[in-house]
Amino acid sequence: MRQIKFDFNNMFSFNIGRKHGVAESDLDKMSGIISKAHNHLKSILQHKRNRINLQLEWQTLPWQNKKTLFHIQKLGNQIAQQFENVILLGIGGSYLGLKAAQDALCPAYYNEFPLLRKDRPRIYFEGNNLDPQTLNPLLKNLNPKKTFVIVISKSGETAETRAAFAVVESWLKKTAAKFYGRQILAITDPESGTLRKKVQQEQRRDPLSFRNLPLLKGVGGRFSEFNIGLLHLAIIGVKLEDVLSGAQAMAKRCSSPLLFKNPAYMYAALQTILYKQKGKSIAILMPFSESLKPTADWYCQLLAESTGKKYSRRIKVSPLGLEEWEMDTKHIVNVGRTPIASRGTNDLHSLQQNNIEGENNKTITFIRVENFKNDITVCGRADFLSGKQYSKLLCLALDATEWALVRESRPNCTIIMPQVNGFHWGELIFFFEMATAFEGELLNINAFDQPGVESYKNYIYYKLHKPGLSAQVVREIKRNPLVKKREFII
Repeated sequence: MRQIKFDFNNMFSFNIGRKHGVAESDLDKMSGIISKAHNHLKSILQHKRNRINLQLEWQTLPWQNKKTLFHIQKLGNQIAQQFENVILLGIGGSYLGLKAAQDALCPAYYNEFPLLRKDRPRIYFEGNNLDPQTLNPLLKNLNPKKTFVIVISKSGETAETRAAFAVVESWLKKTAAKFYGRQILAITDPESGTLRKKVQQEQRRDPLSFRNLPLLKGVGGRFSEFNIGLLHLAIIGVKLEDVLSGAQAMAKRCSSPLLFKNPAYMYAALQTILYKQKGKSIAILMPFSESLKPTADWYCQLLAESTGKKYSRRIKVSPLGLEEWEMDTKHIVNVGRTPIASRGTNDLHSLQQNNIEGENNKTITFIRVENFKNDITVCGRADFLSGKQYSKLLCLALDATEWALVRESRPNCTIIMPQVNGFHWGELIFFFEMATAFEGELLNINAFDQPGVESYKNYIYYKLHKPGLSAQVVREIKRNPLVKKREFII
């Protein structure tokens, strides 16, 4: 089967000039760092305890047990046959990957037309925001007896998802009474956490209530689509083996130590050179496919949360070869490219003006789709667009965008997908995951934690008097209140 290709011609100096482009000599100078990063990742991945402790177990997800996949596929089909609607509650990695899969692998307007759904349920995403204007009208217009709910949370503590689940649970109780839990499935930590305790409590009352699947140990949220997203894929009728086969194919390519054989390594190396040496701190991902825009949104979380770090990484190794990564608080680096999700051709009429004539501080990654499942031919004869296929016009627009950027010495590259289907989407997801992990290695940071996210959560918990907050966090908030002067509000 054809595979995804990575075209990086427009990142090089022979196209965009030495000031803004990469020369092969730049890659040669990085060869030692690249080799060291490859060997380090390889050594970690060979040791299961390291993979789990350092949150790298996502690397094994493409090769999951076939019995597990069969069980999830069967469960998804059962839910699809019994219910007209499915509400998925989750935020961050528990939402973005699923939404990306929904738009990439389902027809446009999937929820609106039964023929497009092929008797599958409508899918709704909630619990990803505290805005009251979405969940309320949704529940008022759905039939609770015909709705299944999936709540995804490692701990069950995240405010957005916890609040939404409380509202939805109450909504179900009003119609299904004591058996409402049979319409709920939790994807959560297999051993601990508030949501796990809820599952155990409800199952003691009714063994058929609160079915559940595990969030696998060592798999962080933003790297977890091939774990927490599998049930959703099964519900919408996607073959899990198709997606994971694509991920496997990309994983094999990304295991090569040779830069010109490994698309993820090449992507990370080029982006790092352009970021650190050429000042390209903004990363725009612009798929030329409407269905891949949510995939760009998912990538924004992946890159921002993984590489946006204040401190460098300090590695401690035990005599057994087990690694522990610590924040080197004496070495502040404040690194990380800023990602922006975009899409062509829509944003050629907005962001492209800045891309072409604004500050030359960004790289642009395009996604080109070679074959579309559906196409349209423009009607008529007299117009210059007459007889042209939409897909050809879209590709021409991408060619024109590349040309315009190169003319202004703006670095850009293209990921070429033969088609948007399960296999190639699985390839794409693993490519970005591996590229981001390798970029973290090149920057010498921990790409698998997110300490900066905790500060806003702690402030919310403090204001809501959530029990269990550490004394250190409480002191920090009390000593550093928000200052709002009236004269600075007009």
